[in-house]
Amino acid sequence: MVIKPMVRNNICINSHPGGCAKSVRNQIEYVRKTLAGGKTPAEAAGAAPPGSPRLALIIGCSTGYGLASRIAAAFGYGAATLGISFEKPASASKPGTPGFYNNLSFQAESARAGLVSKTLDGDAFSAEMKEKAIPAVREAAAEANIPPKIDLVIYSLASPVRTDPKDGALYRSVIKPIGQSYAGKTIDMMSAKIVNSGAEPAGQEEIAHTVKVMGGEDWELWIQALDKAGVLGPAARTVAYTYVGPELSWPIYKNGTIGRAKEDLERAGRDINRRFAETGGGTSRHAWVSVNKALVTRASAVIPVIPFYVSCLFKVMKEKGLHEGCIEQIVRLYRDRLYSPAAGEDSGKVPVDGEGRIRIDDWEMREDVQRAVLALMDTVTDDNVLSVTDVEGFRHDFLEAHGFDVEGIDYSADIDPSGIVSVWGIVSV
Repeated sequence: MVIKPMVRNNICINSHPGGCAKSVRNQIEYVRKTLAGGKTPAEAAGAAPPGSPRLALIIGCSTGYGLASRIAAAFGYGAATLGISFEKPASASKPGTPGFYNNLSFQAESARAGLVSKTLDGDAFSAEMKEKAIPAVREAAAEANIPPKIDLVIYSLASPVRTDPKDGALYRSVIKPIGQSYAGKTIDMMSAKIVNSGAEPAGQEEIAHTVKVMGGEDWELWIQALDKAGVLGPAARTVAYTYVGPELSWPIYKNGTIGRAKEDLERAGRDINRRFAETGGGTSRHAWVSVNKALVTRASAVIPVIPFYVSCLFKVMKEKGLHEGCIEQIVRLYRDRLYSPAAGEDSGKVPVDGEGRIRIDDWEMREDVQRAVLALMDTVTDDNVLSVTDVEGFRHDFLEAHGFDVEGIDYSADIDPSGIVSVWGIVSV
């Protein structure tokens, strides 16, 4: 079948196997060039800086920052990886989710490179998945001939729903302001039109549900389960991702339901560190929340004001030579923060802000960048939106996240959605 993007209300409801495969390969090549210095994974492992990961667990491994984190650990440092995600598989008549194809492509490229990688598909929030992960960690370690001790845990889940493993209750998150209604401009990325958007304030139950889904409780449960099973390394590092953004987005983000959940994520990071200290980990084990740059994700396209802001942000950062995507951000996180020469053997030397957070949104939040973005947003109209903003870049990144608009892919070709077709061959499902 010929697969074309199907976008409804800034939501893409399908994906392209070949485009996803090519996108994964592009990220791998970037990591090999920038983080591994052109070395093979085996060579990179031998030359890796002190403290760098040998066995990594990525919870939410299939797209965005989670996928980039897995690629960078594997192809930048030669780490064995275990990835966990919940994907919808393909059939002969219907494509799977982008993450389904990304996982297949990562597995295929890892096998070619001689890397050990395992992927578990299922609900990462569940107790059952945490139980399944333990033997999978040990199996991956045995195959890689390394101790069964995880030294990097990335927590990058972005699910809208969660079933509490304790009582089976189902919780749904919402993207709403708190205390008052929100109204503002945004961009319909497909039509490139300025439109008004808004949201009514969340109720207390909606706030609580969003914290339950997107907060830090599950991150804590994962760390506790790994530690109890004895597979968490003595110098393990764990990172969860968040976003702060400029004040113009705070009513719908930082001060809204998402922001309340992210506050709980930071609370969880502090509690994990207290637990590490109480169990004898001292500062050898450590948890951080990393504040990352605004990027195009499957979710950000539908958050009021974000498409408008990001389209202007991309324009400014590209003009200043500061723009980064997911993989560039994660390479900088690993190379200049988590595993920098100073911090490789001492987690206490990882650079953080006054609240203990890693900041790789530092380029986005530079005063000159923010000043230019705000000034640009004031000038945008329907008539000049294509020329003064980077809405086309926003649209490209959005489509690419689903395997579309990827250079080198023939989108007019007939393709079997139940496999990955790429210039490197076919990987059967």
